[in-house]
Amino acid sequence: MTIVGIIFIFYLSFLIGVGLMSIKHNKSQEDYLLAGRKLGPWVTAFSERASGESAWLLLALPGAAISIGLGEAWTVLGITLGIIASWYIIAEKLRIETEKYSALTIPGYLHRKYNDNSNIIRLFSSIIIAFFFLFYVSAQFHASGKVINTLFGLSSIDGIVIGAIVIILYTLMGGFFAIAWTDLLQGVLMIGTLVFLPIVGIIELQNTDRSFYEVLNQVGESKSSFTMGKSGLAAISVVLGGLSWGLGYLGQPHLVIRYMAIRDPKDIKKAKLIAILWALPGITGAFMIGLVALNYFGPEFFNINDVEQAMPLLATELLPPMLAGLLISGAVAAMMSTADSQLLVSTSAITEDFIHQYLGLNISEKTLLLINRITIIILGIIAFGIAIFSEITGKNIFSVVSYAWSGLGSSFGPVLVLSLWWPKTTRKGVIAGLLTGFSSTIIWANTDLKLIISERLVSFIFAFIMVILVSYTDKEES
Repeated sequence: MTIVGIIFIFYLSFLIGVGLMSIKHNKSQEDYLLAGRKLGPWVTAFSERASGESAWLLLALPGAAISIGLGEAWTVLGITLGIIASWYIIAEKLRIETEKYSALTIPGYLHRKYNDNSNIIRLFSSIIIAFFFLFYVSAQFHASGKVINTLFGLSSIDGIVIGAIVIILYTLMGGFFAIAWTDLLQGVLMIGTLVFLPIVGIIELQNTDRSFYEVLNQVGESKSSFTMGKSGLAAISVVLGGLSWGLGYLGQPHLVIRYMAIRDPKDIKKAKLIAILWALPGITGAFMIGLVALNYFGPEFFNINDVEQAMPLLATELLPPMLAGLLISGAVAAMMSTADSQLLVSTSAITEDFIHQYLGLNISEKTLLLINRITIIILGIIAFGIAIFSEITGKNIFSVVSYAWSGLGSSFGPVLVLSLWWPKTTRKGVIAGLLTGFSSTIIWANTDLKLIISERLVSFIFAFIMVILVSYTDKEES
């Protein structure tokens, strides 16, 4: 076994160990789902960043840079602006509001703020979260298959099995406490990979007489253009499609839950700065990894090799084995830090919001913790099945993440922004926003309309408008 493989196995063992040690910290539902609201600013910031930038950042975004070229720069800008907007618009207000209403989840917060005696908000929110997160988690499992395939030569299917087992195990045992602290390490590894690898690659390429622009031109003129060679309305669509990624950050349940878990609203200011300083070089670095790999290996290489394997292939080629092992572990970190959060948030939607609150079952804390763990296993198995299907049918990580990201961001983003900042928002407006974001994403993403303009933008706008319109016309609550 290579040094890279040994480091990788050691890292996975460490994660499971953290999960085992974290069991003792989970004595209640609040402990398991929010780490008792005791996280400091550094842990909160790194946890939010590690969870926010899943394997798609280290595998799918470099792959998109290779496939699309400079047009993908709008995605980089959109993501960066979205991260900044989320911390400034959502973070502090949500932390204060959720503690005010003693809410452990986003569905719980919306339910209590709007006195939803019908429990419709809890029901719809739980369904939306569970549905889209199954696809999102499956993308992370799928990514594990690709990384393990590169490292050990195992089949992608075997890699998916290994990744799924590890993620389910330490999420099962440790809850949010284990997730947050492992995210701190994962966030460090990720930013190391995103900054160091492209720098090494650029230095290595100094000996060649080719520029990034020239290589992109060789592949196709559209790749050397920031508008993918398009003009007029088509060019505007390219720009807006990339920028629209930023809208999703306003409503991702697995990200905004970090704001709820920080120990004091005053810590938000420091955490915000840390997160933004992580994002600026990190997101840009992922894009550069794709361009460096395209230049280093040459366009012909990716005619027969998976573009989403660019990062681990580049790391093993350019770096000493020990360092390559550490940085590739960063890719696995990205995958795991998102999958564990999403599994936990999906579980909270089912156990806390549906079983405990919607069904109104009188369950002890001990029984709730048991149900949480059973639910994690069930959801993990379903997500595993979707990941296997994606591998067999040739679906890429980028497209699956885009679908889930759109659905969650459009369903919860407009609702959260308006509930925090617009006092005229009503219960019916919230319900209308949730349903519109959910349904419009599914419809738009499964038609040719998505080729004209991204569902990420359209669904968000539709849901935002619907919250306002229904709230304005809701005479019952106005």
